[in-house]
Amino acid sequence: MMDFSQRLERVSANPQALTQFGRGLEREALRITPQGKLSTQPHPVGLGSALTNQWVTTDFAESLLEFITPVSRDVDELLSQLSDIHKFSYSQLGSEMLWPMSMPCYVGDESDIELAQYGSSNIGRMKTLYREGLKRRYGSIMQIISGVHFNFSFPDSFWQQLFGDQSEDERQASVSESYFALIRNYYRFGWLIPYLFGASPALCGSFLKKDGAKLDFQKTGKGTYFLPKSTALRLSDLGYTNHAQSALKIGFNHLAQYLDGLQKAIHTPSEEFADIGVKVDGQLRQLNTNVLQIENELYAPIRPKRVTKSGEKPSEALARGGVEYIEVRSLDVNPFSPIGITAEQVRFLDLFLTWAVLSPSDDMDDAELACWRDNWKKVVLQGREPELQLQIGCRGERLPLRDWALRVFSELEQVAVVMDQANGGSHYQQTLTTLTGWVSDPELTLSAQVLRHIEANEGIGKFGLELAAKHAQWLEKQSYSRYSQAEFEAEAAASVLKQQQIEQADEVSFEAFLADYFADLQQNPFKNA
Repeated sequence: MMDFSQRLERVSANPQALTQFGRGLEREALRITPQGKLSTQPHPVGLGSALTNQWVTTDFAESLLEFITPVSRDVDELLSQLSDIHKFSYSQLGSEMLWPMSMPCYVGDESDIELAQYGSSNIGRMKTLYREGLKRRYGSIMQIISGVHFNFSFPDSFWQQLFGDQSEDERQASVSESYFALIRNYYRFGWLIPYLFGASPALCGSFLKKDGAKLDFQKTGKGTYFLPKSTALRLSDLGYTNHAQSALKIGFNHLAQYLDGLQKAIHTPSEEFADIGVKVDGQLRQLNTNVLQIENELYAPIRPKRVTKSGEKPSEALARGGVEYIEVRSLDVNPFSPIGITAEQVRFLDLFLTWAVLSPSDDMDDAELACWRDNWKKVVLQGREPELQLQIGCRGERLPLRDWALRVFSELEQVAVVMDQANGGSHYQQTLTTLTGWVSDPELTLSAQVLRHIEANEGIGKFGLELAAKHAQWLEKQSYSRYSQAEFEAEAAASVLKQQQIEQADEVSFEAFLADYFADLQQNPFKNA
Protein backbone atom coordinates (compact mmCIF):
# COMPACT_ATOMS: atom_id res chain seq x y z
CA MET A 1 0.00 0.00 0.00
CA MET A 2 1.30 3.46 -0.93
CA ASP A 3 1.96 6.00 1.81
CA PHE A 4 0.94 9.66 1.74
CA SER A 5 4.05 10.95 -0.06
CA GLN A 6 3.83 8.29 -2.75
CA ARG A 7 0.18 9.04 -3.41
CA LEU A 8 0.85 12.77 -3.54
CA GLU A 9 3.68 12.21 -6.01
CA ARG A 10 1.42 10.10 -8.19
CA VAL A 11 -1.45 12.60 -8.42
CA SER A 12 0.85 15.61 -8.83
CA ALA A 13 2.33 14.11 -12.01
CA ASN A 14 -0.75 15.50 -13.82
CA PRO A 15 -1.30 19.20 -12.97
CA GLN A 16 -4.99 18.97 -13.95
CA ALA A 17 -5.54 16.57 -11.06
CA LEU A 18 -4.84 19.47 -8.68
CA THR A 19 -6.39 22.37 -10.59
CA GLN A 20 -9.89 21.12 -11.39
CA PHE A 21 -11.45 20.59 -7.96
CA GLY A 22 -15.22 21.02 -7.94
CA ARG A 23 -16.34 23.51 -5.29
CA GLY A 24 -19.71 24.87 -4.27
CA LEU A 25 -20.80 27.05 -1.35
CA GLU A 26 -24.00 27.35 0.67
CA ARG A 27 -24.08 30.30 3.06
CA GLU A 28 -26.89 30.85 5.57
CA ALA A 29 -27.77 34.28 6.98
CA LEU A 30 -30.59 35.69 9.09
CA ARG A 31 -32.47 38.76 7.91
CA ILE A 32 -32.49 41.40 10.64
CA THR A 33 -34.14 44.75 11.23
CA PRO A 34 -32.14 48.00 11.33
CA GLN A 35 -32.27 47.65 15.13
CA GLY A 36 -30.55 44.25 15.01
CA LYS A 37 -33.59 42.12 15.79
CA LEU A 38 -34.84 39.09 13.89
CA SER A 39 -36.97 40.00 10.89
CA THR A 40 -40.59 38.90 11.08
CA GLN A 41 -41.28 39.80 7.44
CA PRO A 42 -42.01 37.10 4.83
CA HIS A 43 -39.45 36.02 2.25
CA PRO A 44 -38.82 39.05 -0.01
CA VAL A 45 -40.99 38.93 -3.12
CA GLY A 46 -38.11 40.07 -5.32
CA LEU A 47 -36.13 36.93 -4.48
CA GLY A 48 -38.74 34.74 -6.13
CA SER A 49 -39.69 31.30 -4.87
CA ALA A 50 -37.69 29.83 -1.99
CA LEU A 51 -38.76 26.41 -3.28
CA THR A 52 -37.33 26.69 -6.79
CA ASN A 53 -34.84 29.59 -7.05
CA GLN A 54 -31.48 27.99 -7.84
CA TRP A 55 -29.45 30.68 -6.06
CA VAL A 56 -31.51 31.93 -3.11
CA THR A 57 -33.66 29.79 -0.84
CA THR A 58 -34.43 29.57 2.89
CA ASP A 59 -33.38 27.09 5.52
CA PHE A 60 -35.36 26.43 8.72
CA ALA A 61 -37.01 29.80 9.16
CA GLU A 62 -38.65 32.25 6.79
CA SER A 63 -36.01 34.77 7.89
CA LEU A 64 -33.05 32.41 7.36
CA LEU A 65 -31.77 32.95 3.82
CA GLU A 66 -29.49 30.46 2.11
CA PHE A 67 -27.29 31.45 -0.83
CA ILE A 68 -26.16 28.66 -3.17
CA THR A 69 -23.44 28.81 -5.81
CA PRO A 70 -23.10 26.44 -8.74
CA VAL A 71 -20.06 24.17 -8.92
CA SER A 72 -16.92 26.10 -9.86
CA ARG A 73 -13.37 25.00 -10.69
CA ASP A 74 -11.83 28.36 -9.77
CA VAL A 75 -11.59 29.88 -6.28
CA ASP A 76 -11.97 33.48 -7.38
CA GLU A 77 -14.94 32.63 -9.60
CA LEU A 78 -16.60 30.75 -6.72
CA LEU A 79 -16.35 33.71 -4.36
CA SER A 80 -17.41 36.18 -7.06
CA GLN A 81 -20.53 34.13 -7.69
CA LEU A 82 -21.35 34.14 -3.97
CA SER A 83 -20.70 37.89 -3.80
CA ASP A 84 -23.05 38.55 -6.75
CA ILE A 85 -25.81 36.49 -5.09
CA HIS A 86 -25.38 38.52 -1.90
CA LYS A 87 -25.44 41.81 -3.84
CA PHE A 88 -28.68 40.95 -5.62
CA SER A 89 -30.31 39.69 -2.43
CA TYR A 90 -29.47 42.93 -0.66
CA SER A 91 -31.13 44.86 -3.48
CA GLN A 92 -34.40 43.15 -2.49
CA LEU A 93 -34.15 43.49 1.30
CA GLY A 94 -35.26 47.10 1.70
CA SER A 95 -34.05 48.37 5.08
CA GLU A 96 -33.19 44.87 6.34
CA MET A 97 -29.64 43.54 6.62
CA LEU A 98 -27.95 40.17 7.07
CA TRP A 99 -26.73 39.09 10.50
CA PRO A 100 -23.00 38.43 10.02
CA MET A 101 -22.50 35.65 12.60
CA SER A 102 -23.36 32.01 13.10
CA MET A 103 -25.10 32.34 16.46
CA PRO A 104 -28.39 34.24 16.19
CA CYS A 105 -29.12 37.88 16.88
CA TYR A 106 -31.52 38.91 19.65
CA VAL A 107 -34.70 36.82 19.60
CA GLY A 108 -37.44 38.05 21.90
CA ASP A 109 -39.49 34.89 21.83
CA GLU A 110 -39.36 31.64 19.88
CA SER A 111 -42.86 32.41 18.60
CA ASP A 112 -41.23 35.22 16.58
CA ILE A 113 -39.52 32.59 14.44
CA GLU A 114 -41.80 31.67 11.55
CA LEU A 115 -41.18 28.40 9.74
CA ALA A 116 -40.03 28.66 6.13
CA GLN A 117 -42.94 28.61 3.69
CA TYR A 118 -42.74 26.92 0.29
CA GLY A 119 -46.23 27.19 -1.13
CA SER A 120 -49.16 24.81 -1.42
CA SER A 121 -47.56 21.94 -3.34
CA ASN A 122 -47.14 18.59 -1.62
CA ILE A 123 -43.35 18.84 -1.68
CA GLY A 124 -43.52 22.44 -0.39
CA ARG A 125 -45.86 21.48 2.45
CA MET A 126 -43.63 18.52 3.32
CA LYS A 127 -40.62 20.83 3.66
CA THR A 128 -42.55 23.05 6.08
CA LEU A 129 -43.91 20.09 8.06
CA TYR A 130 -40.36 18.72 8.42
CA ARG A 131 -39.42 22.06 9.98
CA GLU A 132 -42.46 21.87 12.24
CA GLY A 133 -41.07 18.56 13.46
CA LEU A 134 -37.66 20.11 14.09
CA LYS A 135 -39.30 22.92 16.06
CA ARG A 136 -41.22 20.52 18.28
CA ARG A 137 -38.25 18.18 18.75
CA TYR A 138 -35.46 20.67 19.44
CA GLY A 139 -36.98 24.13 19.64
CA SER A 140 -36.92 26.85 17.00
CA ILE A 141 -33.99 28.88 18.23
CA MET A 142 -31.47 26.10 17.68
CA GLN A 143 -32.60 25.98 14.07
CA ILE A 144 -31.73 29.59 13.25
CA ILE A 145 -28.02 29.08 13.73
CA SER A 146 -26.16 29.90 10.50
CA GLY A 147 -23.23 28.14 8.88
CA VAL A 148 -21.33 27.77 5.63
CA HIS A 149 -21.36 24.44 3.80
CA PHE A 150 -18.51 23.61 1.42
CA ASN A 151 -19.21 21.06 -1.30
CA PHE A 152 -16.07 19.52 -2.77
CA SER A 153 -15.11 16.89 -5.34
CA PHE A 154 -11.93 15.67 -6.98
CA PRO A 155 -11.80 15.63 -10.81
CA ASP A 156 -11.67 12.47 -12.90
CA SER A 157 -8.01 13.20 -13.65
CA PHE A 158 -7.25 12.93 -9.92
CA TRP A 159 -8.75 9.45 -9.70
CA GLN A 160 -7.09 8.42 -12.95
CA GLN A 161 -3.68 9.36 -11.56
CA LEU A 162 -4.38 7.59 -8.29
CA PHE A 163 -5.90 4.35 -9.62
CA GLY A 164 -5.00 4.09 -13.30
CA ASP A 165 -7.35 2.43 -15.77
CA GLN A 166 -10.39 0.75 -14.23
CA SER A 167 -13.83 -0.37 -15.33
CA GLU A 168 -16.68 2.01 -14.53
CA ASP A 169 -17.83 -0.12 -11.58
CA GLU A 170 -14.29 -0.53 -10.25
CA ARG A 171 -13.67 3.22 -10.50
CA GLN A 172 -16.83 4.16 -8.65
CA ALA A 173 -16.07 1.63 -5.91
CA SER A 174 -12.56 3.08 -5.55
CA VAL A 175 -13.88 6.65 -5.49
CA SER A 176 -16.49 5.86 -2.83
CA GLU A 177 -13.91 4.02 -0.74
CA SER A 178 -11.55 7.01 -1.02
CA TYR A 179 -14.20 9.51 0.02
CA PHE A 180 -15.02 7.43 3.09
CA ALA A 181 -11.30 7.29 3.92
CA LEU A 182 -11.32 11.10 3.66
CA ILE A 183 -14.34 11.28 5.98
CA ARG A 184 -12.61 9.14 8.61
CA ASN A 185 -9.52 11.35 8.50
CA TYR A 186 -11.78 14.39 8.67
CA TYR A 187 -13.27 13.10 11.90
CA ARG A 188 -9.79 12.39 13.28
CA PHE A 189 -8.25 15.76 12.40
CA GLY A 190 -11.06 18.01 11.15
CA TRP A 191 -11.18 19.75 14.54
CA LEU A 192 -8.52 21.92 12.90
CA ILE A 193 -11.36 23.72 11.11
CA PRO A 194 -13.22 24.92 14.24
CA TYR A 195 -9.85 25.61 15.87
CA LEU A 196 -8.73 27.88 13.02
CA PHE A 197 -12.05 29.20 11.69
CA GLY A 198 -14.53 28.78 14.52
CA ALA A 199 -16.11 32.20 14.98
CA SER A 200 -18.77 31.63 17.62
CA PRO A 201 -17.11 31.89 21.06
CA ALA A 202 -19.99 34.03 22.33
CA LEU A 203 -23.75 34.32 21.97
CA CYS A 204 -26.72 36.48 22.82
CA GLY A 205 -28.32 35.77 26.18
CA SER A 206 -31.69 35.29 24.47
CA PHE A 207 -30.28 32.02 23.08
CA LEU A 208 -29.62 30.62 26.57
CA LYS A 209 -33.11 30.49 27.99
CA LYS A 210 -33.19 26.70 27.95
CA ASP A 211 -29.65 25.37 28.14
CA GLY A 212 -27.43 28.15 29.42
CA ALA A 213 -26.81 26.65 32.85
CA LYS A 214 -24.96 23.66 31.46
CA LEU A 215 -21.76 25.59 30.69
CA ASP A 216 -19.72 27.98 32.82
CA PHE A 217 -20.32 31.15 30.83
CA GLN A 218 -18.89 34.55 31.54
CA LYS A 219 -20.82 37.70 30.67
CA THR A 220 -19.80 40.84 28.81
CA GLY A 221 -21.67 43.94 27.69
CA LYS A 222 -25.45 43.84 27.49
CA GLY A 223 -26.44 40.21 27.72
CA THR A 224 -23.59 38.54 25.82
CA TYR A 225 -22.25 35.26 27.18
CA PHE A 226 -18.97 33.60 26.23
CA LEU A 227 -16.51 30.86 27.09
CA PRO A 228 -13.01 32.40 27.25
CA LYS A 229 -11.23 29.67 25.25
CA SER A 230 -14.07 28.39 23.06
CA THR A 231 -13.94 28.40 19.29
CA ALA A 232 -17.29 27.31 17.84
CA LEU A 233 -20.27 27.14 20.18
CA ARG A 234 -22.33 26.50 17.05
CA LEU A 235 -20.84 22.97 17.04
CA SER A 236 -21.35 22.38 20.77
CA ASP A 237 -24.33 20.79 22.51
CA LEU A 238 -25.93 24.25 22.36
CA GLY A 239 -25.89 24.14 18.58
CA TYR A 240 -26.66 21.58 15.92
CA THR A 241 -26.94 18.44 18.00
CA ASN A 242 -29.46 15.67 18.42
CA HIS A 243 -28.87 13.66 21.59
CA ALA A 244 -31.09 10.87 20.25
CA GLN A 245 -28.59 10.41 17.43
CA SER A 246 -25.58 9.82 19.67
CA ALA A 247 -26.58 6.19 20.18
CA LEU A 248 -26.91 5.49 16.45
CA LYS A 249 -23.18 4.94 15.85
CA ILE A 250 -23.43 5.34 12.09
CA GLY A 251 -20.15 4.04 10.67
CA PHE A 252 -17.98 5.44 7.90
CA ASN A 253 -15.86 2.43 6.95
CA HIS A 254 -17.61 1.88 3.63
CA LEU A 255 -20.72 2.89 1.74
CA ALA A 256 -22.81 -0.14 2.68
CA GLN A 257 -22.12 0.38 6.40
CA TYR A 258 -23.04 4.04 6.19
CA LEU A 259 -26.26 3.41 4.27
CA ASP A 260 -27.24 0.60 6.66
CA GLY A 261 -26.72 2.86 9.66
CA LEU A 262 -28.65 5.68 8.04
CA GLN A 263 -31.58 3.42 7.20
CA LYS A 264 -31.70 2.13 10.77
CA ALA A 265 -31.83 5.71 12.02
CA ILE A 266 -34.71 6.56 9.71
CA HIS A 267 -36.58 3.43 10.78
CA THR A 268 -35.81 3.51 14.54
CA PRO A 269 -38.82 4.65 16.62
CA SER A 270 -38.21 7.25 19.33
CA GLU A 271 -40.29 7.16 22.50
CA GLU A 272 -39.49 10.82 23.12
CA PHE A 273 -40.66 11.92 19.69
CA ALA A 274 -43.67 9.61 19.83
CA ASP A 275 -44.93 11.72 22.72
CA ILE A 276 -45.17 14.67 20.33
CA GLY A 277 -47.53 12.76 18.07
CA VAL A 278 -47.85 13.00 14.29
CA LYS A 279 -51.39 14.31 13.94
CA VAL A 280 -53.04 15.80 17.00
CA ASP A 281 -56.48 17.46 16.92
CA GLY A 282 -56.30 17.50 13.14
CA GLN A 283 -52.91 19.27 13.08
CA LEU A 284 -49.78 17.62 11.64
CA ARG A 285 -46.82 18.03 13.99
CA GLN A 286 -43.99 16.08 12.35
CA LEU A 287 -43.36 13.68 9.48
CA ASN A 288 -43.03 10.63 11.74
CA THR A 289 -41.87 9.65 15.22
CA ASN A 290 -38.54 8.03 14.32
CA VAL A 291 -35.11 9.21 15.46
CA LEU A 292 -34.76 10.89 12.07
CA GLN A 293 -37.81 12.16 10.21
CA ILE A 294 -35.77 12.19 6.99
CA GLU A 295 -32.07 11.83 6.18
CA ASN A 296 -31.38 15.57 6.32
CA GLU A 297 -32.02 15.50 10.06
CA LEU A 298 -28.73 13.66 10.62
CA TYR A 299 -26.43 16.31 12.10
CA ALA A 300 -22.87 15.63 10.97
CA PRO A 301 -19.78 17.79 10.35
CA ILE A 302 -19.28 16.11 6.96
CA ARG A 303 -21.52 14.09 4.63
CA PRO A 304 -21.00 11.88 1.58
CA LYS A 305 -23.23 13.10 -1.26
CA ARG A 306 -24.42 12.43 -4.81
CA VAL A 307 -26.62 14.68 -6.91
CA THR A 308 -30.16 13.29 -6.69
CA LYS A 309 -32.52 12.67 -9.56
CA SER A 310 -36.09 13.96 -9.42
CA GLY A 311 -37.95 12.30 -6.54
CA GLU A 312 -34.85 10.47 -5.32
CA LYS A 313 -33.78 10.45 -1.67
CA PRO A 314 -30.10 11.18 -0.84
CA SER A 315 -29.43 7.59 0.31
CA GLU A 316 -31.03 6.23 -2.86
CA ALA A 317 -28.70 8.37 -4.94
CA LEU A 318 -25.68 7.09 -3.00
CA ALA A 319 -26.85 3.47 -3.35
CA ARG A 320 -27.38 3.99 -7.09
CA GLY A 321 -24.11 5.62 -8.02
CA GLY A 322 -21.79 5.84 -5.03
CA VAL A 323 -20.21 8.96 -3.54
CA GLU A 324 -19.83 11.87 -5.97
CA TYR A 325 -18.70 14.63 -3.60
CA ILE A 326 -18.53 15.51 0.08
CA GLU A 327 -20.21 18.30 2.01
CA VAL A 328 -18.16 19.95 4.78
CA ARG A 329 -20.61 21.34 7.35
CA SER A 330 -18.39 22.52 10.22
CA LEU A 331 -17.60 26.05 9.01
CA ASP A 332 -18.90 28.96 11.03
CA VAL A 333 -19.89 32.10 9.15
CA ASN A 334 -16.80 34.31 9.00
CA PRO A 335 -18.14 37.59 10.43
CA PHE A 336 -15.32 39.63 8.93
CA SER A 337 -16.25 38.64 5.37
CA PRO A 338 -19.29 40.23 3.69
CA ILE A 339 -20.03 36.83 2.12
CA GLY A 340 -19.18 34.68 5.17
CA ILE A 341 -16.00 33.03 3.88
CA THR A 342 -12.63 34.01 2.41
CA ALA A 343 -10.33 32.69 -0.32
CA GLU A 344 -7.81 31.75 2.38
CA GLN A 345 -10.38 29.49 4.04
CA VAL A 346 -11.28 27.83 0.73
CA ARG A 347 -7.63 27.17 -0.07
CA PHE A 348 -7.03 25.65 3.33
CA LEU A 349 -9.97 23.32 2.76
CA ASP A 350 -8.48 22.37 -0.62
CA LEU A 351 -5.22 21.46 1.12
CA PHE A 352 -6.79 19.66 4.05
CA LEU A 353 -9.24 17.58 2.02
CA THR A 354 -6.52 16.58 -0.44
CA TRP A 355 -4.31 15.55 2.47
CA ALA A 356 -7.21 13.65 4.05
CA VAL A 357 -7.91 11.59 0.93
CA LEU A 358 -4.24 10.77 0.30
CA SER A 359 -3.32 9.89 3.90
CA PRO A 360 -3.71 6.31 5.21
CA SER A 361 -7.07 5.94 6.95
CA ASP A 362 -7.77 2.85 9.02
CA ASP A 363 -11.34 1.76 9.70
CA MET A 364 -13.03 3.31 12.75
CA ASP A 365 -14.71 1.17 15.40
CA ASP A 366 -17.30 2.41 17.91
CA ALA A 367 -14.61 3.28 20.45
CA GLU A 368 -12.84 5.56 17.98
CA LEU A 369 -16.13 7.15 16.98
CA ALA A 370 -16.53 8.12 20.64
CA CYS A 371 -12.93 9.36 20.71
CA TRP A 372 -13.32 11.79 17.80
CA ARG A 373 -16.52 13.17 19.33
CA ASP A 374 -14.60 13.85 22.55
CA ASN A 375 -11.79 15.63 20.66
CA TRP A 376 -14.21 17.85 18.74
CA LYS A 377 -16.10 18.72 21.92
CA LYS A 378 -12.88 19.77 23.62
CA VAL A 379 -11.83 21.95 20.69
CA VAL A 380 -15.18 23.75 20.30
CA LEU A 381 -15.44 24.50 24.04
CA GLN A 382 -11.80 25.12 24.98
CA GLY A 383 -9.76 24.93 21.78
CA ARG A 384 -7.60 27.96 22.58
CA GLU A 385 -6.30 26.49 25.84
CA PRO A 386 -2.53 26.42 25.15
CA GLU A 387 -1.99 22.93 26.58
CA LEU A 388 -5.26 21.31 25.52
CA GLN A 389 -4.64 17.57 25.10
CA LEU A 390 -6.19 15.45 22.34
CA GLN A 391 -6.00 11.71 21.78
CA ILE A 392 -6.21 10.47 18.18
CA GLY A 393 -7.68 6.99 18.24
CA CYS A 394 -8.90 5.31 21.43
CA ARG A 395 -5.49 3.65 21.86
CA GLY A 396 -3.43 6.40 20.26
CA GLU A 397 -1.09 9.04 21.57
CA ARG A 398 -2.28 11.89 23.76
CA LEU A 399 -0.57 15.13 22.75
CA PRO A 400 -1.28 18.87 22.88
CA LEU A 401 -3.49 20.17 20.07
CA ARG A 402 -0.58 22.24 18.81
CA ASP A 403 1.62 19.16 18.35
CA TRP A 404 -1.07 17.26 16.45
CA ALA A 405 -1.73 20.28 14.27
CA LEU A 406 1.94 20.77 13.42
CA ARG A 407 2.22 17.09 12.44
CA VAL A 408 -0.61 17.57 9.96
CA PHE A 409 0.78 20.91 8.76
CA SER A 410 4.15 19.32 7.95
CA GLU A 411 2.37 17.16 5.36
CA LEU A 412 0.05 19.96 4.28
CA GLU A 413 3.22 21.84 3.32
CA GLN A 414 4.00 19.11 0.79
CA VAL A 415 0.49 19.44 -0.64
CA ALA A 416 0.81 23.24 -0.80
CA VAL A 417 4.03 23.05 -2.81
CA VAL A 418 2.59 20.78 -5.50
CA MET A 419 -0.71 22.71 -5.55
CA ASP A 420 1.15 25.96 -6.19
CA GLN A 421 3.25 24.29 -8.88
CA ALA A 422 0.09 23.07 -10.60
CA ASN A 423 -1.91 26.30 -10.23
CA GLY A 424 0.90 28.83 -10.51
CA GLY A 425 1.73 31.40 -7.85
CA SER A 426 2.17 30.80 -4.14
CA HIS A 427 -1.35 31.20 -2.71
CA TYR A 428 -1.45 27.79 -1.04
CA GLN A 429 1.96 28.14 0.62
CA GLN A 430 1.10 31.67 1.77
CA THR A 431 -2.16 30.38 3.26
CA LEU A 432 -0.32 27.69 5.16
CA THR A 433 2.33 30.11 6.41
CA THR A 434 -0.37 32.38 7.83
CA LEU A 435 -2.29 29.56 9.47
CA THR A 436 0.84 27.96 10.91
CA GLY A 437 1.14 31.17 12.92
CA TRP A 438 -2.44 30.60 14.14
CA VAL A 439 -1.47 27.13 15.33
CA SER A 440 1.44 28.55 17.30
CA ASP A 441 -0.60 31.44 18.73
CA PRO A 442 -4.30 30.69 19.46
CA GLU A 443 -4.98 34.41 19.89
CA LEU A 444 -4.64 34.84 16.12
CA THR A 445 -7.54 32.49 15.36
CA LEU A 446 -10.92 33.77 14.18
CA SER A 447 -12.61 32.97 17.49
CA ALA A 448 -10.06 35.03 19.42
CA GLN A 449 -10.44 37.94 17.00
CA VAL A 450 -14.24 37.80 17.29
CA LEU A 451 -14.18 37.70 21.08
CA ARG A 452 -11.86 40.73 21.30
CA HIS A 453 -14.20 42.75 19.07
CA ILE A 454 -17.27 41.67 21.04
CA GLU A 455 -15.68 42.75 24.34
CA ALA A 456 -14.51 46.04 22.83
CA ASN A 457 -18.02 46.74 21.52
CA GLU A 458 -19.75 45.87 24.79
CA GLY A 459 -21.56 42.87 23.41
CA ILE A 460 -22.43 40.79 20.38
CA GLY A 461 -25.43 42.93 19.41
CA LYS A 462 -23.57 46.17 18.78
CA PHE A 463 -20.65 44.42 17.09
CA GLY A 464 -22.92 42.37 14.84
CA LEU A 465 -25.03 45.35 13.83
CA GLU A 466 -21.97 47.44 12.96
CA LEU A 467 -20.56 44.61 10.85
CA ALA A 468 -23.91 44.07 9.12
CA ALA A 469 -24.06 47.74 8.12
CA LYS A 470 -20.46 47.68 6.95
CA HIS A 471 -21.04 44.58 4.81
CA ALA A 472 -24.23 46.05 3.32
CA GLN A 473 -22.34 49.19 2.26
CA TRP A 474 -19.51 47.12 0.78
CA LEU A 475 -21.85 44.96 -1.27
CA GLU A 476 -23.79 47.97 -2.52
CA LYS A 477 -20.58 49.44 -3.95
CA GLN A 478 -19.52 46.20 -5.68
CA SER A 479 -20.15 45.62 -9.37
CA TYR A 480 -21.53 42.33 -10.61
CA SER A 481 -18.68 40.21 -11.96
CA ARG A 482 -20.22 36.83 -12.88
CA TYR A 483 -23.94 37.52 -13.17
CA SER A 484 -26.15 40.54 -13.79
CA GLN A 485 -29.16 42.11 -12.12
CA ALA A 486 -31.24 41.05 -15.12
CA GLU A 487 -30.18 37.40 -14.75
CA PHE A 488 -31.15 37.35 -11.10
CA GLU A 489 -34.49 39.02 -11.79
CA ALA A 490 -35.20 36.53 -14.58
CA GLU A 491 -34.41 33.60 -12.27
CA ALA A 492 -36.65 35.01 -9.56
CA ALA A 493 -39.56 35.37 -12.00
CA ALA A 494 -38.96 31.91 -13.49
CA SER A 495 -38.85 30.36 -10.02
CA VAL A 496 -42.32 31.70 -9.23
CA LEU A 497 -43.71 30.15 -12.42
CA LYS A 498 -41.96 26.88 -11.66
CA GLN A 499 -43.49 26.74 -8.18
CA GLN A 500 -46.93 27.35 -9.67
CA GLN A 501 -46.39 24.51 -12.16
CA ILE A 502 -45.41 22.14 -9.36
CA GLU A 503 -48.51 23.10 -7.40
CA GLN A 504 -50.78 22.61 -10.42
CA ALA A 505 -49.25 19.22 -11.20
CA ASP A 506 -50.16 17.66 -7.82
CA GLU A 507 -52.77 14.93 -8.28
CA VAL A 508 -53.01 13.38 -4.81
CA SER A 509 -53.77 14.69 -1.36
CA PHE A 510 -50.94 15.77 0.93
CA GLU A 511 -51.37 12.80 3.27
CA ALA A 512 -51.48 10.37 0.31
CA PHE A 513 -48.25 11.96 -0.94
CA LEU A 514 -46.64 11.42 2.48
CA ALA A 515 -47.92 7.83 2.65
CA ASP A 516 -46.21 7.10 -0.65
CA TYR A 517 -42.99 8.90 0.37
CA PHE A 518 -42.73 6.88 3.58
CA ALA A 519 -44.06 3.62 2.10
CA ASP A 520 -41.04 1.68 3.41
CA LEU A 521 -41.72 2.63 7.06
CA GLN A 522 -43.30 -0.18 9.06
CA GLN A 523 -45.16 2.35 11.18
CA ASN A 524 -46.20 4.68 8.38
CA PRO A 525 -48.44 7.28 10.04
CA PHE A 526 -50.05 8.13 6.68
CA LYS A 527 -50.56 4.63 5.21
CA ASN A 528 -54.35 4.77 5.49
CA ALA A 529 -54.59 8.23 3.97
